[in-house]
Amino acid sequence: MAKDFTGTVRHNDLEGGFLELHTDGGEVYRLSGPAADQAKAGQRVRVQGRVERGGFGIHMSGPALVAEKVEVL
Repeated sequence: MAKDFTGTVRHNDLEGGFLELHTDGGEVYRLSGPAADQAKAGQRVRVQGRVERGGFGIHMSGPALVAEKVEVL
C-alpha cells in the first residue's frame, strides 16, 4: 500500500552514488522505483510509495522507498 513521505532529497556518494530521501521525521530511505529518477538532490519533495525492508542491495543505506510518484514542493 502506497504512503506519502515528505522530506529533502540528498545524493549519497557511496558505491557510485544514489539518491536518498531524508524525511521530516528523521528517517532515511534509498530512493528506487519507477518515479525515483524524477527526484534531484537538494529538492524538497513529497514521495508517494512503499518501503521495502527486506532484500539485499549493494547500497549500504536505509531501506528502499519504491517511489511511484514524486512531487516537488
